[in-house]
Amino acid sequence: MVPRLAVVVPCYNEEAVLPETARRLTALLQEMMASESVTADSQIVFVDDGSRDCTWELIESLASVDPRIGGIKLSRNRGHQNALLAGLYTCEADILLSVDADLQDDIQVIPEMVRAYGRGAQIVYGVRNDRSSDGLFKRATAQGFYRFLNALGAESVYNHADFRLMSRRAIEALKSFREVNLFLRGMVPLIGFRSAIVYYTRGERFAGESKYPLRKMLALALDAVTSFSVAPLRFITGLGFLVFLLSAAMGAWTLWVKLFTAHAVPGWASTLLPVYLLGGLQLLCLGVIGEYLGKVYQETKARPRYIIEKCI
Repeated sequence: MVPRLAVVVPCYNEEAVLPETARRLTALLQEMMASESVTADSQIVFVDDGSRDCTWELIESLASVDPRIGGIKLSRNRGHQNALLAGLYTCEADILLSVDADLQDDIQVIPEMVRAYGRGAQIVYGVRNDRSSDGLFKRATAQGFYRFLNALGAESVYNHADFRLMSRRAIEALKSFREVNLFLRGMVPLIGFRSAIVYYTRGERFAGESKYPLRKMLALALDAVTSFSVAPLRFITGLGFLVFLLSAAMGAWTLWVKLFTAHAVPGWASTLLPVYLLGGLQLLCLGVIGEYLGKVYQETKARPRYIIEKCI
């Protein structure tokens, strides 16, 4: 059975690259339709994540001249993960493929991903086969992040971002995940259905600026760790026990200096232990606990992850 495909493209201030993205994707979709690997009513859906430029106007213009193109406009900026989820949950198709608008992911491997679905895979991950296009700092931090996440017990696919294909069955399973703090790279592997990997070479951004500067990358990493692992809390427990042992040892040593030597300075013992040892540690532990508490606060409010203003 030939599947109906929906390509979901989150967009935020992408007016510089959007026309070329639409041109390349529609050309590829037409080839796949001609080869009957997808149905003739397959489509490309651009999701405008509250852009401040002319992104939505461009989407409306593209959709008005090409029935294969659709658009979803969110009421405000909700972030890349929420915009992606809005597209995946709104589009009606047998298989849904997510890809960024910057044309760095190699869309020419999409037919191979569809074939992997035809062989029985419910989820197909697009995985980079190298990071030669990245700078030294980004390459080192990205690889370190994946290793760190796996070390904490949070399952993820190494060198995979959000370039993936999911079946309708996998999308319906994903809907059962209700959390507000989204990290789809960690959530999707938890579904557990049969999966496959397609490797590709990531290129340079065609135009515009990256929507993931260092600040957002750090925020995403923090969300990933605190949403999928309690290892930091366990680390605090172990650290607290270690500090207790060290404090007991230092307390015994301080008492020995006080009672059996003439080197003790008045007030030295009561100042040394609490100020230099415990103050910074307490602030660190409170910060980690506060991060988890903030996540609980956001989840209990159960606010909508996105609000759709318009669909075309």
